[in-house]
Amino acid sequence: MTVPPAVTPHPDAFDPETAALLARLADEDAAVRRIALLDLADLEDADLLPSLVSALRADPAPKVRLEAARVLASWERDEIVEALCGALLDPAAEVSAAAAQSLSELKDPASATVLRRWVERPEPFVRAATLRALRELRVAVAFEPALEALADATPSVRLEAVAVLGWLKDARALPPLAALATGDAEADVRRAAVGSLGFAPATHEAATAALLDALRDGAWQVREEAATTLGKLRAPAALAPLLAALDDDYWQVRLRAVRALGQTGDISAAPAVAALLTHTISNLRKEAALALGELRDPGTLPALRDALDDRDPDVRKAVRIALQQVESAVR
Repeated sequence: MTVPPAVTPHPDAFDPETAALLARLADEDAAVRRIALLDLADLEDADLLPSLVSALRADPAPKVRLEAARVLASWERDEIVEALCGALLDPAAEVSAAAAQSLSELKDPASATVLRRWVERPEPFVRAATLRALRELRVAVAFEPALEALADATPSVRLEAVAVLGWLKDARALPPLAALATGDAEADVRRAAVGSLGFAPATHEAATAALLDALRDGAWQVREEAATTLGKLRAPAALAPLLAALDDDYWQVRLRAVRALGQTGDISAAPAVAALLTHTISNLRKEAALALGELRDPGTLPALRDALDDRDPDVRKAVRIALQQVESAVR
């Protein structure tokens, strides 16, 4: 096997030890090349970057290219970001995955310029990976490509686009996110869209309507997320649907509905929440107690006092906290 020589400046530019490491990048043994690559990366010398990029692009061994993709994450230069984006097309899945991970660790907003170009690629994996990287940067330039990607044919791309828009919190995204929350064919995408609506104002009609619809979604994970988001919004219209969700077939949905009812601060929900203090599932009893503490309805004091001897210590602790909150409110 002939290994192509690494692209480097003239060897005389480096000390003998570094020059020896560079020479080992052309060794026939992939294990030797991999160790040399790691040793060179440890030097943190910008002049060595062409050699690391060369290994990423041209080394015949996937494990060497994988290490190159990992070590280059420490350098946030346009040429490095470009090389990592190119590695998303690597035929070895482990290499393209490592490149995607390195891109997701970028912190410099200036990297968005390069990433933005790669979002237009025809490969779904590339589009998803670059959107994920843009999400972490939280830059305004990511808004338009993410908005367009909501209509992508690939669910993973739509999922990453939703995440970008959720982080950016631009009100222009609320109507399309609301539509996706109830209309996407994939439950994972609907759930993500439901969660992303958490930055909507409680008065946003489209967002609230979508969340109320999502509370009746066929997938319990979407209903669970809808209850959580409605709690964040504290939308007045959510009270009755959240009370109805206390009878959901899945305890996970009921738990989030209880928590959301506590966040609403509407004491009319207190009797229904107090009834859960005797539920067979301890997590529901605990959440009911915590919600009653937030609601501060004096009428729930007898139920809370009866729950002081609950068999679960976490429930008893939550009950004690709730009692303090309710009793302090009536003094």
